[in-house]
Amino acid sequence: MANQIYVGVDLGGTSIKVGLCDEQGQLLHKYEGPTAAEEGTEAVLERIADYCRKAVEEAGYPWEQVAGVGAGIAGFLNIREGIVELSANLGWRDVPVKQSLEEKLGKTVKIDNDANVAALGEAWGGAGKGISNLVCYTLGTGVGGGIVLNGRIYQGFKGMAGELGHMSVVPDMEAIQCNCGQFGCLETVSSATGIVRMATNAVERGEHTSLALLPKISAKDVFEAARAQDEAALRIVNRAAYYLGRSMAHLAAVINPERFIIGGGVSHAGELLFEPVRQTFEKYAPAPLKADVDIVAATLGNDAGAIGAAGLNLF
Repeated sequence: MANQIYVGVDLGGTSIKVGLCDEQGQLLHKYEGPTAAEEGTEAVLERIADYCRKAVEEAGYPWEQVAGVGAGIAGFLNIREGIVELSANLGWRDVPVKQSLEEKLGKTVKIDNDANVAALGEAWGGAGKGISNLVCYTLGTGVGGGIVLNGRIYQGFKGMAGELGHMSVVPDMEAIQCNCGQFGCLETVSSATGIVRMATNAVERGEHTSLALLPKISAKDVFEAARAQDEAALRIVNRAAYYLGRSMAHLAAVINPERFIIGGGVSHAGELLFEPVRQTFEKYAPAPLKADVDIVAATLGNDAGAIGAAGLNLF
């Protein structure tokens, strides 16, 4: 058995995932249960504590062997104080998660943004294992991200660093407004939502595309059509990849990472997405800053958040 184990909580609006890791980031056991946020804040916090204890018990470890607990939560967080200032998914405002869970569990608790802990998970036990400087993108409904510098998550002034989806990369003449209120954000073109929007617009313009035959378009549909050489779908995928690669070139000039990791549902498109991303990065990144830099797929899938949260007490 491991000398010490670390418990990570991936707190979502629908489910709570708990992972147990050793000091090397190996996932030892996992447990999952419903969030039931409608029952109120205190009920969810009690449920988190209960799931943590059940996970440790199921894995056959004594509670005394737990060195710390971490939690990844979507929303605006005061990371240093351990307070969730606002989480739309949970309906939370000004919730002292750290204090509450420390009282319930008798262990040190740290919290961080869900995208940050996913990046830390990949850095600790996934596609970034052994890499001290990396950037992790999560491409799903939106575009999230996390930055690991010198082996530690970079949180920034207010703990909000790594909002990669809100880099303005699309030129004004093509830019649309993002949900954040700004124009031209990466999220408007490289997220699943952005890809579907571009496909829907193509159909509405009357472009010749197989996507016009579908009652409802998904990002997966767009990628499948692109693989079948649908010209409109290929153009959309290449546009999403282009701006993703441009954003990486910008980051290379600022933080000089060794690796870029792409996760989330959109990453399942594989080389159809990755190859044009790499080509764009190679074209626009300054020569000294792109040498030996690679762009790879995330490997931990849905476990990244719980693994990364477990690592908050180590990094």
